[in-house]
Amino acid sequence: MPYTVTETHTYSHAPDVVYAAAKGAIEGLEGKFVEESAENGLLVAKFHKTVLGKVLGDRAWVQVAISSVDDDSSSLELTAYPLDAVGNKLLFGARKGALKTLLTWFYAHLEHRLPK
Repeated sequence: MPYTVTETHTYSHAPDVVYAAAKGAIEGLEGKFVEESAENGLLVAKFHKTVLGKVLGDRAWVQVAISSVDDDSSSLELTAYPLDAVGNKLLFGARKGALKTLLTWFYAHLEHRLPK
């Protein structure tokens, strides 16, 4: 069973609005940015195994790419996977539900930051 999660979501907001919301969500979840590019709509972040005081058990790597679908909507492509203690992709032994919990929180924070 692969640990890598890839998801695509569409939002009825401009890409710059979704980018700002995604960046705020990562910051709100205590993620550390590895790469940020507003021009390309790309965010890459690492998360510690403790997020918002809750021990999830695994570190995580998350990449978010935001692109325009049309004038008023955008697409968010997310790729995430657990990391080992030295920052390499974890190939075995990941904690069940740790990455899923982080991604659930990420989407909740992102959608909270989007205008109504």
